[in-house]
Amino acid sequence: MDDIRKEIRRFALQNAFEHEGKTQDKIVLSKILGTQPEFRTKVKEIIGEISEIVSSVNQISLEEQKKEIEENFPELLKPKEKIIEREGLPPLEGATQGKVVTRFPPEPNGYPHIGHAKAALINAEYAKMYDGKCILRLDDTNPEAERMEYHAAIKVGLDWLGVEFDVIKNTSDDMNLFYEKGLELINSGKAYVCTCKRDTISKNRRERKECKCSLGDIKKNNQGWEKMFEKFKPGEAIVRFRGDMKSDNAVMRDPVLFRIIDEKHYIKGNQYRIWPSYDFSVAIEDSIDGITHAFRSKEFELREDLINAILDALNMRKPYQGFFSRLEFKGMPISKRILKPLIEEGKVSWYDDPRLPTLEALRRRGIKAEAIKKFILSLGLTKANTLAPFDALESFNRKFVDADSIRLFMVKNPKKLRIDGLPFSSVEIPNHPIKDMGKRKIEIDENFLIPGEDAQNIKEGSQIRLLGLGSVAITKVNDEFEGDYIKNGETENIQKIQWVPQKTSCEIKLLVPNHLFIEDEFNENSLEEFEVYTEPHYLKLKEGEEIQFVRFGYCRKDSQNQAIFTHK
Repeated sequence: MDDIRKEIRRFALQNAFEHEGKTQDKIVLSKILGTQPEFRTKVKEIIGEISEIVSSVNQISLEEQKKEIEENFPELLKPKEKIIEREGLPPLEGATQGKVVTRFPPEPNGYPHIGHAKAALINAEYAKMYDGKCILRLDDTNPEAERMEYHAAIKVGLDWLGVEFDVIKNTSDDMNLFYEKGLELINSGKAYVCTCKRDTISKNRRERKECKCSLGDIKKNNQGWEKMFEKFKPGEAIVRFRGDMKSDNAVMRDPVLFRIIDEKHYIKGNQYRIWPSYDFSVAIEDSIDGITHAFRSKEFELREDLINAILDALNMRKPYQGFFSRLEFKGMPISKRILKPLIEEGKVSWYDDPRLPTLEALRRRGIKAEAIKKFILSLGLTKANTLAPFDALESFNRKFVDADSIRLFMVKNPKKLRIDGLPFSSVEIPNHPIKDMGKRKIEIDENFLIPGEDAQNIKEGSQIRLLGLGSVAITKVNDEFEGDYIKNGETENIQKIQWVPQKTSCEIKLLVPNHLFIEDEFNENSLEEFEVYTEPHYLKLKEGEEIQFVRFGYCRKDSQNQAIFTHK
């Protein structure tokens, strides 16, 4: 015990000295158990020593505490080395402090999800690391798929994540510049207008054959370009980059630079009908925006050669291009192709359904933006496939919700319990077991509700302990239970049960999300619904507050009548 007393004294002195001369039993106990886990089974044996030593340390002055530390534990006074944490992101290739410019260019064709969060955070974090700039650029050059609803959802999601941008712009604002650069490529012979049918184009690309349209001279291509603005219909003509039809990289086989889309743009209206491809617009935008490091998910890696070829053909500056793996969770696909039909068929309510990996859904489920950031940055910048289990994110989220989550009792499949001999008509229960979050007063009478699962184990003649209330000797077991209150009942080795007062209990719906897919099959049981009962204090909580239902898990208050399970 001499060694453990010395450790207790060291922790007590250190904590007291750092907090104006005072420490607490529970703080020292947690430090001891954190460094000496073997004492978890011997808490009763050391708690007395801790109380005695803490009391002794608190009675001496701050100067005396410092003197004792200097004599016996001088290492505690050494300045701590400042560690710069980059949370998984490696140094940037060719980066200069203060001159790094990154960008996040989402297309507003759907609701933002965990994959978007990864891309946004990586780009924003690198800009922050190097005191540079990060640009949010809405890549809105496909009016067939894009809507203001998605544009707004992206901004809302990024604001919730806390991602800050130095510049916000829309790709469509530079349409006239794209036309200039497109015409420049045509006039230099590095692009041409193609009027072949789509099937012919695909066949030629597969067989690595040059298109007959590629033989046309510059004058003919200029005429074709002019006709695209008024005469040609969608699908009748496109502008193609003169790449390399023999290339092993299929992306380089004369890809599309411009196509005709006769759809109303959600910002520009009917102002334009010739729209640039993603590859062309992103190449131009990254160059003119001064992007030094362009990061995107690895499915775009084959397009690196094309981006560079376009910029070389235009004698424009090229950024460094980096790639990282997509991020999604097991059983929670991020593909719009999969999610949209689920919503249309009514299998999923909307994009904020708590089973989904969208930012709206994660927020509604109770996942904190800070947890998402920590989780994503912990993965680092890897190109290895990242199909993470959802509990990997849960472990980060737990650290953020635990400290601020009020503890409430909740009962599923309730059974009635009548208690005779209660000496009081109300109890006060702490809102948190460690943090001072105040207490709540619960009015009670002899009638209670207890969980049906716990009730199955109750036997006549046994004792149970209602948490925060006291012990009860069970006198009757049937569809309803009866018992007598015991002032000094047993506290060890008896069943501990949560409860709610029957008279003032609050009935709510509890949603419990599970994996949306098992293997490739939609999980019909991916959202469970329970009618449960909780304390009347639930009604006083604000919508969106996180709760820990005792012995069940963390939940978020969705409304006065509904809560959503976050995780254990």
